[in-house]
Amino acid sequence: MNEPLLEPDGERLKLDNQLCFAFYVCSKEIIKKYRPLLTPLGLTYTGYITLLALWEKDNIPVKTLGERLYLDSGTLTPLLKKLESQGFIKRTRSDKDERQVFVSLTEAGRELKNQAAGIPQQLVESFEMDECQAKQLIESLHGLMEQTAN
Repeated sequence: MNEPLLEPDGERLKLDNQLCFAFYVCSKEIIKKYRPLLTPLGLTYTGYITLLALWEKDNIPVKTLGERLYLDSGTLTPLLKKLESQGFIKRTRSDKDERQVFVSLTEAGRELKNQAAGIPQQLVESFEMDECQAKQLIESLHGLMEQTAN
């Protein structure tokens, strides 16, 4: 069992001592750093991560994509509509079960991968960290993601 925090109660409840607040601010600021990298491609951050998932595994059910991205259908559906209107993806109903919709990349969506190839490196460089530091941070965050998913 973990030891209780040794800080007085007043310190424990300070905003800057909250793990959730640090993650919140970092998330907002990282997404803000993506904006100038993604705007020339016509993408938002959520559009970008959707395409990243599809570049890994194409032609997947909407439900699977939502689970992979941790997005609910209320967020995912308008996002997919936008990406479809941009010509990057297409949605197709299953022949076997019309309730199931598959998402797949179009040729334009596949070609966009080449244009986006430098974005991860540009982001890492914007934080003045090297690739090794970035990988260590990602590994730590993945460990935390696994713990919070349980």
